Amino acid sequence: MAKGLVWATAEDLSRNRGKVLSLYRQILQSINSPKLEMSLAARLAKKAEVRSTFMLAAGERSLHNIADLIDNAHYSLSLLRNGQIPKHTQ
Repeated sequence: MAKGLVWATAEDLSRNRGKVLSLYRQILQSINSPKLEMSLAARLAKKAEVRSTFMLAAGERSLHNIADLIDNAHYSLSLLRNGQIPKHTQ
């Protein structure tokens, strides 16, 4: 993400596309992990929450916000892999 100074260019967005799709798939797969003690309804609700978060973030154009979203996705994925459910904080 070096071309645009504050706002993402088309090149910046296309460069991050593969990384974001990979994170999205990994998070959805991690929700199915047997390490997480969740019912089927809870798993489906978490998957819907992940989908809505990624769909909302798809419209983001600020380079700093995009970097923060990717960092948050990595952090959430690390928690899921350890059998913990990420908590919503403000």
